Amino acid sequence: MNCPQPGAGVHTGIGRRLHPSYVITAIADVLRHNGGLATTAQLLHVITRQQLDVQVANGGLVRVWHGVYARGEPDLVRKLAALDIVTGRETVASMGTAAALYGFDTENTTAIHILDPGVGTRSTTGLVVHQRVGAPTRLVASRLATAPAWTAVEVARQLRRPRALATLDAALRSRWCTADELERAVRDQRGRRGIAAVRRLLPFADGRAESAMESEARLVMIDHGLPLPELQYTIHGSDGGRWRVDFAWPDARVAAEYDSVEWHAGRSEMLKDKTRFAGVQEAGWTVVPIIVDDIRRRPARLAQRLDSHLRRPRAAS
Repeated sequence: MNCPQPGAGVHTGIGRRLHPSYVITAIADVLRHNGGLATTAQLLHVITRQQLDVQVANGGLVRVWHGVYARGEPDLVRKLAALDIVTGRETVASMGTAAALYGFDTENTTAIHILDPGVGTRSTTGLVVHQRVGAPTRLVASRLATAPAWTAVEVARQLRRPRALATLDAALRSRWCTADELERAVRDQRGRRGIAAVRRLLPFADGRAESAMESEARLVMIDHGLPLPELQYTIHGSDGGRWRVDFAWPDARVAAEYDSVEWHAGRSEMLKDKTRFAGVQEAGWTVVPIIVDDIRRRPARLAQRLDSHLRRPRAAS
Protein backbone atom coordinates (compact mmCIF):
# COMPACT_ATOMS: atom_id res chain seq x y z
CA MET A 1 0.00 0.00 0.00
CA ASN A 2 1.43 3.40 -1.00
CA CYS A 3 0.83 5.69 1.96
CA PRO A 4 1.54 9.41 2.12
CA GLN A 5 4.76 10.19 3.96
CA PRO A 6 4.80 11.99 7.31
CA GLY A 7 4.30 15.65 6.72
CA ALA A 8 1.71 15.00 4.00
CA GLY A 9 -1.22 14.86 6.40
CA VAL A 10 -0.48 11.61 8.26
CA HIS A 11 0.09 11.68 12.02
CA THR A 12 0.48 8.60 14.16
CA GLY A 13 -0.46 8.01 17.78
CA ILE A 14 -3.52 9.03 19.71
CA GLY A 15 -5.55 11.58 17.80
CA ARG A 16 -3.56 10.95 14.59
CA ARG A 17 -4.86 12.61 11.42
CA LEU A 18 -4.88 10.59 8.23
CA HIS A 19 -4.69 11.86 4.66
CA PRO A 20 -8.07 11.35 2.86
CA SER A 21 -6.47 9.34 0.06
CA TYR A 22 -4.86 7.04 2.62
CA VAL A 23 -8.22 6.52 4.34
CA ILE A 24 -9.96 5.54 1.11
CA THR A 25 -7.14 3.22 0.04
CA ALA A 26 -6.83 1.63 3.47
CA ILE A 27 -10.56 0.94 3.71
CA ALA A 28 -10.62 -0.51 0.19
CA ASP A 29 -7.75 -2.87 1.05
CA VAL A 30 -9.43 -4.10 4.23
CA LEU A 31 -12.71 -4.72 2.41
CA ARG A 32 -10.99 -6.47 -0.48
CA HIS A 33 -9.16 -8.84 1.83
CA ASN A 34 -12.33 -9.67 3.80
CA GLY A 35 -14.90 -10.40 1.12
CA GLY A 36 -16.35 -6.89 0.99
CA LEU A 37 -17.03 -6.72 4.74
CA ALA A 38 -14.99 -5.38 7.63
CA THR A 39 -15.35 -5.30 11.39
CA THR A 40 -14.79 -2.25 13.55
CA ALA A 41 -11.53 -3.75 14.83
CA GLN A 42 -10.24 -4.38 11.31
CA LEU A 43 -11.00 -0.82 10.24
CA LEU A 44 -9.55 0.78 13.37
CA HIS A 45 -6.31 -1.03 12.64
CA VAL A 46 -5.80 1.26 9.63
CA ILE A 47 -7.93 4.38 10.30
CA THR A 48 -9.08 6.37 13.31
CA ARG A 49 -12.44 6.18 15.03
CA GLN A 50 -13.14 9.72 13.86
CA GLN A 51 -12.44 8.76 10.24
CA LEU A 52 -14.67 5.72 10.59
CA ASP A 53 -17.51 7.91 11.87
CA VAL A 54 -16.96 10.36 9.01
CA GLN A 55 -17.07 7.56 6.44
CA VAL A 56 -20.37 6.27 7.86
CA ALA A 57 -21.83 9.80 8.02
CA ASN A 58 -20.97 10.62 4.39
CA GLY A 59 -22.01 7.22 3.01
CA GLY A 60 -18.53 5.96 2.29
CA LEU A 61 -19.25 3.01 4.57
CA VAL A 62 -22.57 1.39 5.48
CA ARG A 63 -23.09 -0.18 8.90
CA VAL A 64 -24.61 -3.54 7.98
CA TRP A 65 -24.95 -4.79 11.55
CA HIS A 66 -23.43 -3.59 14.79
CA GLY A 67 -19.67 -3.75 14.31
CA VAL A 68 -19.72 -4.82 10.63
CA TYR A 69 -19.40 -2.48 7.64
CA ALA A 70 -19.54 -2.57 3.85
CA ARG A 71 -18.97 -0.19 0.96
CA GLY A 72 -22.46 0.70 -0.28
CA GLU A 73 -25.73 -1.03 0.50
CA PRO A 74 -25.04 -4.78 0.64
CA ASP A 75 -27.20 -7.32 -1.13
CA LEU A 76 -29.05 -10.06 0.71
CA VAL A 77 -26.26 -12.61 0.56
CA ARG A 78 -23.74 -10.12 1.94
CA LYS A 79 -26.10 -9.11 4.75
CA LEU A 80 -26.28 -12.76 5.76
CA ALA A 81 -22.49 -13.06 5.52
CA ALA A 82 -22.22 -10.06 7.84
CA LEU A 83 -24.46 -11.87 10.31
CA ASP A 84 -22.07 -14.82 10.18
CA ILE A 85 -19.38 -12.44 11.43
CA VAL A 86 -21.59 -11.07 14.19
CA THR A 87 -22.71 -14.47 15.45
CA GLY A 88 -19.56 -16.44 14.73
CA ARG A 89 -21.79 -19.08 13.11
CA GLU A 90 -23.12 -19.75 9.62
CA THR A 91 -26.61 -18.30 9.88
CA VAL A 92 -29.54 -20.08 8.23
CA ALA A 93 -32.00 -17.94 6.26
CA SER A 94 -35.70 -18.56 6.88
CA MET A 95 -39.18 -17.21 6.08
CA GLY A 96 -39.20 -14.34 3.56
CA THR A 97 -35.40 -14.16 3.46
CA ALA A 98 -35.17 -17.80 2.39
CA ALA A 99 -38.01 -17.22 -0.09
CA ALA A 100 -36.06 -14.31 -1.58
CA LEU A 101 -32.98 -16.50 -2.01
CA TYR A 102 -35.09 -19.05 -3.88
CA GLY A 103 -36.79 -16.34 -5.94
CA PHE A 104 -40.36 -16.63 -4.67
CA ASP A 105 -40.67 -13.84 -2.11
CA THR A 106 -43.99 -12.28 -3.15
CA GLU A 107 -44.06 -9.96 -0.12
CA ASN A 108 -40.85 -7.99 -0.80
CA THR A 109 -39.45 -8.87 2.61
CA THR A 110 -37.11 -6.21 3.99
CA ALA A 111 -36.18 -7.58 7.43
CA ILE A 112 -33.67 -10.43 7.56
CA HIS A 113 -35.16 -13.67 8.92
CA ILE A 114 -32.84 -16.36 10.29
CA LEU A 115 -33.03 -19.46 12.43
CA ASP A 116 -31.70 -18.99 15.96
CA PRO A 117 -27.94 -19.66 15.70
CA GLY A 118 -27.85 -20.62 19.37
CA VAL A 119 -25.51 -17.90 20.60
CA GLY A 120 -28.02 -15.59 22.23
CA THR A 121 -28.84 -13.61 19.09
CA ARG A 122 -32.05 -11.65 19.54
CA SER A 123 -34.45 -10.00 17.14
CA THR A 124 -33.74 -6.32 16.59
CA THR A 125 -34.46 -3.65 14.01
CA GLY A 126 -34.15 -5.30 10.62
CA LEU A 127 -33.52 -8.77 12.07
CA VAL A 128 -36.03 -11.46 13.09
CA VAL A 129 -34.74 -14.59 14.83
CA HIS A 130 -36.95 -17.69 14.68
CA GLN A 131 -36.99 -20.81 16.84
CA ARG A 132 -37.46 -23.69 14.39
CA VAL A 133 -35.77 -26.79 15.77
CA GLY A 134 -35.59 -29.51 13.14
CA ALA A 135 -36.47 -27.37 10.13
CA PRO A 136 -34.97 -28.94 6.97
CA THR A 137 -32.30 -26.90 5.20
CA ARG A 138 -30.54 -26.81 1.88
CA LEU A 139 -27.92 -24.78 0.04
CA VAL A 140 -28.94 -21.86 -2.19
CA ALA A 141 -26.70 -19.05 -3.45
CA SER A 142 -23.90 -20.60 -1.37
CA ARG A 143 -26.00 -20.07 1.76
CA LEU A 144 -27.94 -22.38 4.04
CA ALA A 145 -31.68 -21.73 4.08
CA THR A 146 -34.77 -23.59 5.21
CA ALA A 147 -35.82 -26.00 2.45
CA PRO A 148 -37.94 -24.49 -0.37
CA ALA A 149 -41.20 -26.33 0.29
CA TRP A 150 -40.90 -25.85 4.05
CA THR A 151 -40.22 -22.15 3.48
CA ALA A 152 -43.19 -21.69 1.14
CA VAL A 153 -45.62 -23.36 3.56
CA GLU A 154 -44.22 -21.50 6.57
CA VAL A 155 -44.50 -18.14 4.80
CA ALA A 156 -48.00 -18.97 3.53
CA ARG A 157 -49.16 -19.78 7.07
CA GLN A 158 -48.51 -16.16 8.09
CA LEU A 159 -50.41 -14.55 5.21
CA ARG A 160 -53.97 -13.79 4.20
CA ARG A 161 -55.41 -16.42 1.85
CA PRO A 162 -54.86 -14.45 -1.41
CA ARG A 163 -51.20 -13.82 -0.62
CA ALA A 164 -50.75 -17.36 0.71
CA LEU A 165 -51.90 -18.76 -2.63
CA ALA A 166 -49.57 -16.31 -4.39
CA THR A 167 -46.65 -17.67 -2.36
CA LEU A 168 -47.52 -21.29 -3.12
CA ASP A 169 -47.91 -20.47 -6.83
CA ALA A 170 -44.58 -18.64 -6.89
CA ALA A 171 -42.81 -21.49 -5.11
CA LEU A 172 -44.00 -23.94 -7.76
CA ARG A 173 -43.13 -21.51 -10.54
CA SER A 174 -39.58 -21.18 -9.18
CA ARG A 175 -39.13 -24.96 -9.70
CA TRP A 176 -37.33 -25.18 -6.37
CA CYS A 177 -40.06 -27.50 -5.12
CA THR A 178 -42.88 -29.71 -6.35
CA ALA A 179 -46.52 -30.07 -5.34
CA ASP A 180 -45.66 -33.35 -3.58
CA GLU A 181 -42.96 -31.59 -1.57
CA LEU A 182 -45.41 -28.86 -0.57
CA GLU A 183 -47.85 -31.53 0.60
CA ARG A 184 -45.09 -33.13 2.66
CA ALA A 185 -44.20 -29.76 4.20
CA VAL A 186 -47.85 -29.22 5.14
CA ARG A 187 -47.85 -32.58 6.92
CA ASP A 188 -44.56 -31.75 8.66
CA GLN A 189 -46.02 -28.48 9.96
CA ARG A 190 -49.33 -29.95 11.09
CA GLY A 191 -50.77 -28.41 14.23
CA ARG A 192 -49.09 -25.05 13.64
CA ARG A 193 -51.05 -21.84 13.34
CA GLY A 194 -52.44 -21.22 9.85
CA ILE A 195 -51.66 -24.68 8.49
CA ALA A 196 -55.33 -25.64 7.97
CA ALA A 197 -55.85 -22.70 5.60
CA VAL A 198 -52.72 -23.60 3.65
CA ARG A 199 -53.84 -27.23 3.41
CA ARG A 200 -57.14 -26.11 1.86
CA LEU A 201 -55.36 -23.86 -0.65
CA LEU A 202 -52.76 -26.38 -1.71
CA PRO A 203 -54.91 -28.22 -4.32
CA PHE A 204 -55.32 -24.91 -6.16
CA ALA A 205 -51.62 -23.95 -6.24
CA ASP A 206 -50.43 -23.57 -9.82
CA GLY A 207 -46.93 -22.69 -10.99
CA ARG A 208 -48.26 -21.20 -14.23
CA ALA A 209 -49.39 -18.03 -12.41
CA GLU A 210 -46.97 -15.27 -13.37
CA SER A 211 -47.74 -12.69 -10.70
CA ALA A 212 -49.12 -12.45 -7.20
CA MET A 213 -52.11 -10.45 -8.44
CA GLU A 214 -52.97 -13.16 -10.96
CA SER A 215 -53.01 -15.58 -8.03
CA GLU A 216 -55.30 -13.25 -6.07
CA ALA A 217 -57.64 -12.94 -9.06
CA ARG A 218 -57.77 -16.72 -9.42
CA LEU A 219 -58.75 -17.10 -5.77
CA VAL A 220 -61.74 -14.80 -6.38
CA MET A 221 -62.81 -17.20 -9.14
CA ILE A 222 -62.31 -20.20 -6.86
CA ASP A 223 -64.17 -18.66 -3.92
CA HIS A 224 -67.16 -17.76 -6.11
CA GLY A 225 -67.45 -21.19 -7.69
CA LEU A 226 -66.41 -20.25 -11.21
CA PRO A 227 -64.92 -22.90 -13.49
CA LEU A 228 -61.14 -22.99 -13.15
CA PRO A 229 -59.51 -21.19 -16.08
CA GLU A 230 -56.55 -22.26 -18.16
CA LEU A 231 -53.54 -20.11 -17.26
CA GLN A 232 -51.21 -18.41 -19.74
CA TYR A 233 -53.31 -19.73 -22.61
CA THR A 234 -52.32 -19.10 -26.23
CA ILE A 235 -55.09 -18.04 -28.63
CA HIS A 236 -54.51 -18.66 -32.33
CA GLY A 237 -56.03 -16.31 -34.91
CA SER A 238 -57.15 -17.30 -38.41
CA ASP A 239 -54.44 -15.06 -39.88
CA GLY A 240 -51.67 -16.87 -38.00
CA GLY A 241 -51.57 -14.44 -35.11
CA ARG A 242 -50.90 -15.78 -31.60
CA TRP A 243 -51.82 -14.06 -28.37
CA ARG A 244 -51.30 -15.25 -24.82
CA VAL A 245 -53.82 -14.37 -22.11
CA ASP A 246 -53.65 -14.70 -18.31
CA PHE A 247 -56.92 -16.64 -17.93
CA ALA A 248 -58.94 -18.52 -20.54
CA TRP A 249 -62.10 -20.60 -20.75
CA PRO A 250 -61.65 -22.03 -24.27
CA ASP A 251 -65.09 -23.67 -24.51
CA ALA A 252 -66.77 -20.32 -23.85
CA ARG A 253 -64.15 -18.34 -25.79
CA VAL A 254 -63.77 -16.03 -22.81
CA ALA A 255 -60.42 -14.64 -21.66
CA ALA A 256 -59.50 -12.43 -18.72
CA GLU A 257 -56.44 -10.24 -18.32
CA TYR A 258 -55.02 -8.63 -15.20
CA ASP A 259 -54.09 -5.04 -16.06
CA SER A 260 -51.51 -3.51 -13.75
CA VAL A 261 -50.74 0.19 -13.56
CA GLU A 262 -47.03 -0.60 -13.78
CA TRP A 263 -47.45 -2.54 -17.03
CA HIS A 264 -49.24 0.37 -18.66
CA ALA A 265 -46.80 2.98 -17.42
CA GLY A 266 -45.64 3.73 -20.98
CA ARG A 267 -47.35 4.51 -24.27
CA SER A 268 -45.69 1.61 -26.12
CA GLU A 269 -46.92 -0.93 -23.53
CA MET A 270 -50.45 0.45 -23.74
CA LEU A 271 -50.51 0.31 -27.56
CA LYS A 272 -49.07 -3.20 -27.54
CA ASP A 273 -51.82 -4.38 -25.18
CA LYS A 274 -54.59 -2.72 -27.21
CA THR A 275 -53.31 -4.42 -30.36
CA ARG A 276 -53.27 -7.76 -28.57
CA PHE A 277 -56.80 -7.29 -27.24
CA ALA A 278 -58.03 -6.41 -30.74
CA GLY A 279 -56.46 -9.57 -32.14
CA VAL A 280 -58.06 -11.75 -29.47
CA GLN A 281 -61.48 -10.20 -30.12
CA GLU A 282 -61.12 -10.65 -33.88
CA ALA A 283 -60.47 -14.34 -33.17
CA GLY A 284 -63.97 -14.48 -31.67
CA TRP A 285 -63.06 -14.22 -28.00
CA THR A 286 -64.45 -11.95 -25.31
CA VAL A 287 -61.76 -10.30 -23.18
CA VAL A 288 -62.58 -9.28 -19.61
CA PRO A 289 -60.08 -6.81 -18.13
CA ILE A 290 -59.34 -7.09 -14.41
CA ILE A 291 -57.80 -4.38 -12.23
CA VAL A 292 -56.63 -4.46 -8.63
CA ASP A 293 -59.82 -2.83 -7.28
CA ASP A 294 -61.91 -5.56 -8.91
CA ILE A 295 -59.94 -8.16 -6.97
CA ARG A 296 -59.62 -6.48 -3.60
CA ARG A 297 -62.63 -4.19 -3.34
CA ARG A 298 -65.29 -5.65 -5.64
CA PRO A 299 -64.61 -9.41 -5.84
CA ALA A 300 -68.29 -10.42 -5.97
CA ARG A 301 -68.96 -8.00 -8.82
CA LEU A 302 -65.91 -9.33 -10.69
CA ALA A 303 -67.13 -12.90 -10.27
CA GLN A 304 -70.59 -11.94 -11.47
CA ARG A 305 -69.14 -10.22 -14.54
CA LEU A 306 -67.05 -13.26 -15.45
CA ASP A 307 -69.96 -15.61 -14.82
CA SER A 308 -72.28 -13.64 -17.10
CA HIS A 309 -69.79 -13.97 -19.97
CA LEU A 310 -69.22 -17.66 -19.30
CA ARG A 311 -72.98 -18.36 -19.36
CA ARG A 312 -73.61 -16.33 -22.50
CA PRO A 313 -74.44 -18.61 -25.46
CA ARG A 314 -71.75 -18.66 -28.12
CA ALA A 315 -72.65 -17.31 -31.51
CA ALA A 316 -72.62 -19.93 -34.26
CA SER A 317 -69.30 -19.90 -36.08
